[in-house]
Amino acid sequence: MSGPDTDRPETRGRPRYRETVSRMGGAQKSSKGGAAYSVYVNRRLGRWAAAAAFTAGLTPNAVTGISAVFSFAGIAVIALVSGWAAAVAAPLLAIGYFLDSADGQLARLRGGGSPAGEWLDHMVDSVKITTLPLAVLIHLYRFTDLDTGWLLVPMGYLVVAVALFFAQLLNEQLRRNSQLPGTVAPIERASPVSAFLKLPHDYGLLCWVFVLLGAPRVFLAAYGFLFAFNAGYLALALIKWYREMRALTPREKTT
Repeated sequence: MSGPDTDRPETRGRPRYRETVSRMGGAQKSSKGGAAYSVYVNRRLGRWAAAAAFTAGLTPNAVTGISAVFSFAGIAVIALVSGWAAAVAAPLLAIGYFLDSADGQLARLRGGGSPAGEWLDHMVDSVKITTLPLAVLIHLYRFTDLDTGWLLVPMGYLVVAVALFFAQLLNEQLRRNSQLPGTVAPIERASPVSAFLKLPHDYGLLCWVFVLLGAPRVFLAAYGFLFAFNAGYLALALIKWYREMRALTPREKTT
């Protein structure tokens, strides 16, 4: 005999949250090359959010839009709010980040994304990574008495962030174009040691650094360290990626 909830027309056939979470294990992409926060924290939070969105009948594009609202609210707080009140930017950015993971997981759960959805996701990401350092620049200029030379740090971070974002997208596209028909890359797990060594490269860690905005010098020390790490990471990665791109080129075209 059916229970009262399953007899209602509006609940018949509606996916259960726990069942959806269990199904999300098959909607994961490779964690190879991922950093610790993204792999062990953000992806799990994104899985729960994607399951909730699936249960509620939301589309991946709707989740992308909600993610953008949280992310850009956090960025606006950094640019417009002073003192410890600006620390609220950190959880706003972090929520936007795990929802950014959720939209992709939701798309895979629903059978795959669309070119329009992928375009929207990347456009939101591109605006986010460019406006975040600019918001830091505005905050340091408006609300601190630090020497103006420190404004070069967010300026440099902007260059590094854009270069990394563009290179990663281009690498993915060139590798995809070079794959032989019928080949599918296996899902690979991240090495825990590598994941934690890359933690300063993790956008999730950057989100939480903004809890320090009430102490400008402490914040700048942490933010400056992340900038220096990512600049070094970019320099080493560019060498590695160039070699990988040469390996994708037929030998007769490289000689």
